[in-house]
Amino acid sequence: MRLLQALFFPPEQPGGVSSMIPYMQERFQSSRWDMELFWLPRRIRNKGYEEVVFDTFDWTEFEDSPIVQKYIQTYRDYLWWTRLRIQKPYDLIHAHHPIAGLAAKQVFPDTPLIQTIHSSYERELILNGRIKSGGPEHRFLVSLYRELEQKSQRMLTVSRSFAGYLSDYVNHPEKIGVIPNGFDEKRFKPVPHENEVPQLITVCRLVPAKGLDILLKACAELKKNGHDYVLHIIGDGPFRTELESLAQELGIYNETIFYGYTLHPEEFMPFFDIFVLPSRAEAFGSVFAEAALSCLALVGTDVGGIPEQIEDGVNGLLVPPEDPIALCEALEKVITDPMYRYDLARTAWDKAKSQYSLTHAVNELKKIYLSHQKV
Repeated sequence: MRLLQALFFPPEQPGGVSSMIPYMQERFQSSRWDMELFWLPRRIRNKGYEEVVFDTFDWTEFEDSPIVQKYIQTYRDYLWWTRLRIQKPYDLIHAHHPIAGLAAKQVFPDTPLIQTIHSSYERELILNGRIKSGGPEHRFLVSLYRELEQKSQRMLTVSRSFAGYLSDYVNHPEKIGVIPNGFDEKRFKPVPHENEVPQLITVCRLVPAKGLDILLKACAELKKNGHDYVLHIIGDGPFRTELESLAQELGIYNETIFYGYTLHPEEFMPFFDIFVLPSRAEAFGSVFAEAALSCLALVGTDVGGIPEQIEDGVNGLLVPPEDPIALCEALEKVITDPMYRYDLARTAWDKAKSQYSLTHAVNELKKIYLSHQKV
């Protein structure tokens, strides 16, 4: 079977898609399977001029928004690049971004399309202060879900929580499948180590949706309560300057290390002790599974797909979002009790190995591909 994995971002872009799809490719290189990856290069901008028409809604209702116009132009560019670069036919296309899926179906209307929705772009834009809830951009973005439902043979997402979120925007929510992201077990190797001072790590894009302002406030409480720690922040983004200023204001700049973007954080993640990310929204939260496979203790918020990975007090700790005191108390539990921390980490590792392995995800996808292949 000839498969095309249609991405939007390049494979090296940080995030859930890039932590799975490129590593799937070797699992499909056989006499039975032939899989290729496709994405829009960053250099391709303002190339497309094709008229855009959707079947389920009129996007021109929102055309006064510069953000909507940017999405439409990106869609035109993706169409232009697809027509230019893809010549041979495929038996099935699996898209991992709405623009990729809609463009693929426009160019290859007779090829079955599997569409995975990995995250809610509109929710992140709202949380990051870029758009308003109920505004034209919000309404445009959620309208794409019904369009994708009509154009794809199967819609998938990465958590039960996010499938529930999508149910308000599609006609047949019962048909949405759930396959959590899978992670190549060979990339994650727990390393026995002994840190005299507990090492906290977080890995994410530095935007308000990730709640790092709450994390810094919780760490200030830790310091006030007399706990030693070091916080390692891996990632970059538009919120970095504000976060660095906040760390200075809170008096914890010396305990906080900002690394910026790092291509393969899993290579040194096993040397830390505690992974913490107080997100305000997460469709799945791939980095929690990566941290679990590195055998770190997990601390996260009770939002989105995170509770599907973390059972509070069993394989990690959950706290309410927007609550730095509760987050501080959870961190105190794992900082002050190394054996408890190890028990949580080991249980999280066991669950991640069994439920979030790349092998499990690939086997589930193969079943879906075979049932929807072009004949």
